[in-house]
Amino acid sequence: MNQSELNREVAQATGETVSTIRQLGFVPLTRGPYEREPLVVDWDEREENPRVSLFPASDCSRVA
Repeated sequence: MNQSELNREVAQATGETVSTIRQLGFVPLTRGPYEREPLVVDWDEREENPRVSLFPASDCSRVA
């Protein structure tokens, strides 16, 4: 069932207009919430060393 078919069926069942149903934003139900893996990196769980130097270490022994 596509969105327009759903809107028509809900409008017919409720007696509302299709445009009213479209504005209310009805969507098909699913069996349960869809859970995704979080889009983050847990650096503590990584096996590699997460500390990467982008710049060479400065030589502090040379003082002007």
